[in-house]
Amino acid sequence: MAAQFENQGGAANMDPSALRRWLLSKYLSFRFSDGQRTKRRRRAEKRRRAESRPHVVEYFHQIDDAYSHLAAQLLARLAARYDIELRCHLVRGPEGHNVSDAQLLLQLARYDSSLIAPQYGLSFPSSLEAPAETSTALALSILTSLESESLSRHLAAVSEALWHGDSPRLQQYADELSRASAPQVAERLAAGTERRAALKHYSGAMFHYEGEWYWGVDRLHYLEARLAALGADTRPGEPPLAPCPSVDLGGVSDTASLTLEFYPSLRSPYTAIVFDETVALASQAGVRFRVRPVLPMVMRGVPVTFEKGMYIFFDVAREAKRRRVPYGNLYDPIGDPVRRCYSLYPWATEQGLGTALLSSFLHHAFAEGVNTNTSKGLRKVVEGAGLRWSEAQPRVGKGDWEQALEDNRLAMYQGGLWGVPSYRLLAPSGEALLQVWGQDRLWLVAREIQRYHASRDT
Repeated sequence: MAAQFENQGGAANMDPSALRRWLLSKYLSFRFSDGQRTKRRRRAEKRRRAESRPHVVEYFHQIDDAYSHLAAQLLARLAARYDIELRCHLVRGPEGHNVSDAQLLLQLARYDSSLIAPQYGLSFPSSLEAPAETSTALALSILTSLESESLSRHLAAVSEALWHGDSPRLQQYADELSRASAPQVAERLAAGTERRAALKHYSGAMFHYEGEWYWGVDRLHYLEARLAALGADTRPGEPPLAPCPSVDLGGVSDTASLTLEFYPSLRSPYTAIVFDETVALASQAGVRFRVRPVLPMVMRGVPVTFEKGMYIFFDVAREAKRRRVPYGNLYDPIGDPVRRCYSLYPWATEQGLGTALLSSFLHHAFAEGVNTNTSKGLRKVVEGAGLRWSEAQPRVGKGDWEQALEDNRLAMYQGGLWGVPSYRLLAPSGEALLQVWGQDRLWLVAREIQRYHASRDT
């Protein structure tokens, strides 16, 4: 199955054979089902007990990554709250096909972290500039000189001095603790990065526990729930350290002067589990709603590695379960199924059912296990959207739709976004009030609509 994900930007894998499409779909549906996840957890716990091991949580810190800076601020509290052994590693950022543009990702992480930090009671500098290279090198030198246990104790403080540009305090830490040489730093980063790769991941700000990954403060609540279920919570009944934010409009119902642009794609599992919720939120808020679909990243020439693909499908499965959204019985729609549906989108939009068509496609592909690459499957999608198959069939694969999707992609990139689903909230003037990437940022969209509504009423 690894070959299915390697270099998926290539033509051969964008349109897999019927057999490969079926095999991959069956594998993913089985691999990430609730039943299989429960079995894997039970086996992991059985092994841990048999080997008399403590609950070992490993954390992977990327020093120039804003998400890592937020996560570091919770390490001491995590270790104090849960009966765990916390092991910290220093790592390089994502490499190779695991990241399409490293600098864009770091820039977006700084902007996004500044938005979410207050929700978790964490600090982030008002300046969105990257830390100075000389300070970053000094901070890495300090942290490299520390063993894992000391690293977990001092990581947050050193990171705080680095990100807030407090050079005197950083120098103080260097004097009080120690500093390592450049070769020692390189060796430490290589060791941490290799350990992360051995556990099959690629990113910073990651927590690992017994076969599962948890990304930064956003997914920490899953790790907390798992540890609590194993009896490792020393203060059961108290709220988690990083509770998941709720999507709440707080009674807002008329903000027609705002425009919400929504950038989905038809092969995105994350889009699939948030599409209908996004449509409902836009309707409830009364905003002008513009759905601007784009081609899937792999069909835009952006490859996805095996590790990244597996983490995405694993993460979406647990996110769907938390949201109580049907998901998991999937039939991969990459390639022709996506193109065929998009070819019907302009016509469906003319009927006032363009959004319904996209919703129906995502539901059938990711929740109903329908092979949308066949006429029978596409007919289910079309009729599920309230459209007539007899009218749709002659239009399949025809029409001018490619340029509209390319225009949407370019508009998305102009805001520093490139993945899906993405959101852009526009003021009446056209100014972007908010530009965020990810289904787990819908709560931020709701908060910004609330904020705008409140400011208008005062």
